[in-house]
Amino acid sequence: MNKVLDSFGGLAEMLVADNVRLVVNLETAMGFAAKVVQKDAQDRIGEYQAETGPFPAWEPLADSTEADKARKGFPLDAPLLRTGDMRDTIVTEHNALEAIIGSKDPVAKYQEFGTEHIPPRPFLGPAAYDSRDKVHRIIGKTAAASIGGQPSIEAFYEMEKSALTKT
Repeated sequence: MNKVLDSFGGLAEMLVADNVRLVVNLETAMGFAAKVVQKDAQDRIGEYQAETGPFPAWEPLADSTEADKARKGFPLDAPLLRTGDMRDTIVTEHNALEAIIGSKDPVAKYQEFGTEHIPPRPFLGPAAYDSRDKVHRIIGKTAAASIGGQPSIEAFYEMEKSALTKT
């Protein structure tokens, strides 16, 4: 639907409304995109990961680690998974222009990057890397819909929520 503008003031009002709509919709999109990466990272915990992009494949757990897990009743052959606490600390923060996906567990950084004694078993970096096409699609569709004048993108997210349930 074309709108006829009768003044520069009307144009200014339209541009401000378009900008507000874009920012509000991008805020929603960024939150949704962050949740996609968060879920991917959480799903990696407890499963050996192959190499992806610049991130190495996970090395097998040491026999001593598996023996310790067995003694304590934790799942075997499930790297980074004991109680699930670290997995459950993966959180997101976002605004319209950026998102942060990370863990509040101090052990997570040692797992992600490795130490002198343990090899890296990255889960956050690979989740972001492997989710990039979904993230680009979410942000791109949102920007296009917003610029095109769609007032709300909530219906789009209802259809796209399946991305959060797929492993």
